[in-house]
Amino acid sequence: MRGGTSRGPYFNAADLPASQAQLAKALTAIMGAGSPLQVDGIGGGQPTTSKAAILSRSKHAWAEVDYLFAQVHAEKSEVDFAPTCGNILAGVGPAALEMGLVAAAADQTRVRIRSVNTGALTEALVETPNGRVNYAGDARIDGVPGTSAAVLLSFQQVEGAKTGALFPTGKPSDVFDGVTVTCIDAAMPMVIGRARDFGISGYETAAELNDNAGLLEKIEAVRRVAGERMGLGDVAASVIPKFGLLAPPVAGGHIAARYFVPWKCHPSYAVTGAICTGACVLANATVAAGIGRTAKSKQPLKIEHPAGAIEVVFDYDGGGELVLHSAGVLRTARKLFHGKVYAPADALSGVGVGPGV
Repeated sequence: MRGGTSRGPYFNAADLPASQAQLAKALTAIMGAGSPLQVDGIGGGQPTTSKAAILSRSKHAWAEVDYLFAQVHAEKSEVDFAPTCGNILAGVGPAALEMGLVAAAADQTRVRIRSVNTGALTEALVETPNGRVNYAGDARIDGVPGTSAAVLLSFQQVEGAKTGALFPTGKPSDVFDGVTVTCIDAAMPMVIGRARDFGISGYETAAELNDNAGLLEKIEAVRRVAGERMGLGDVAASVIPKFGLLAPPVAGGHIAARYFVPWKCHPSYAVTGAICTGACVLANATVAAGIGRTAKSKQPLKIEHPAGAIEVVFDYDGGGELVLHSAGVLRTARKLFHGKVYAPADALSGVGVGPGV
């Protein structure tokens, strides 16, 4: 399925190995990890097209569906289960309905989802006329051609989703390697800096930024130090914390931003990254101060990115210390195909004994 601006296979957990190590081995084989083109698998050769979702019925008191996200590395035989993905999340509600994990209502179905990776809770509102998932509609998101049916995502308890604190270092800004950044955790841990402090304008294309080896090296050096200070340990092999660079808006938005995943610039913007970036704009004394515009509670906050813009609606209390209640994002999803995918037998040992992750 395409979920938001990302793409990947959505699996029923019962069809995959139980142990995390064996699950990683299976996903590596299925996606073709370890080769940039992923020619021996179904991955798309980019971070945004080398993702997977593993779904199961949830035993959580609030949620109906457990969603385990897997970021499969294209160039290395590695799988990272640490982060979550808000774009792939856009397809979880439709996929769960297609799999029969949740029963469809008559017109719209609310699917309550727990992210296994981070514990985050999200409600997805999916169009289900006559009890069937509808993918056709007029909703448009930047970074995806055409239009589709809207999937409304409402993220609950976004503050400190991974680290337990909105500002994991205890401060709204820190200085690492001589550069001021904000370490923030709202739906996704991020390190956010000002584009000008990293020697760029902040309006470059994703391709231009990916070709800037010096910039990527500087980002990674700061990210590793910040990750330690955020309590995430050695993040050299982890995709979290993600990285963002901010610049003043130029197209009517509240901020312009570039999002790194973290070793390449995202072609548009991640959903969880947009929530975290928006929280950085709303909070006091962060690196966004003086270059962004805040939005009122329950009003869209618009983040300009390489492919256009993404809007997030926050329910929050401000004035002093920022208190986030929820964050809503409109996404779309589309079912691309349904069937069987094949992998070497040794990669699929342990299948059929539950999620176990």
